[in-house]
Amino acid sequence: MSGGSDDVRGAAIDLDRLDLIAERLATDDRFVEIEVQPEFAPNRIVCHYDLGFYPQRVQNAHLEIVWFENDDFSLQYHEDHTDGRFDHRWDRHPSTHNARDHIHPGPDAPTPGDDASHPEEWRDVLSAVLSEIGDRQRAFWVE
Repeated sequence: MSGGSDDVRGAAIDLDRLDLIAERLATDDRFVEIEVQPEFAPNRIVCHYDLGFYPQRVQNAHLEIVWFENDDFSLQYHEDHTDGRFDHRWDRHPSTHNARDHIHPGPDAPTPGDDASHPEEWRDVLSAVLSEIGDRQRAFWVE
């Protein structure tokens, strides 16, 4: 990726970090496609999950990742179901509705969300988010 556009929060998008995340996740069998700066979301990467991890009622599942040069971030997990949708978001950014670290929990990612504590290191944040999504995927099979 090249260049960096500013978000409304005032920090530039960390395109190098997004490139690194995209490279790492491209080798992960959980994902069938990693879109880097897609037209509909040029400030992020979109990671499409292999639907084999889900029951048939889940028609789409993806993780959108945006990272800023000041280490703020937003990771949004989304599922489309035959009977609705599921959204969950992990955020670190200044906010009038929550502490800097917070989540907008599923199933509908409401605002305000819940104050939370995210790891400082970006790799640990990504690992924690992927682990939480993995727990959700496994839960489908024990229902």
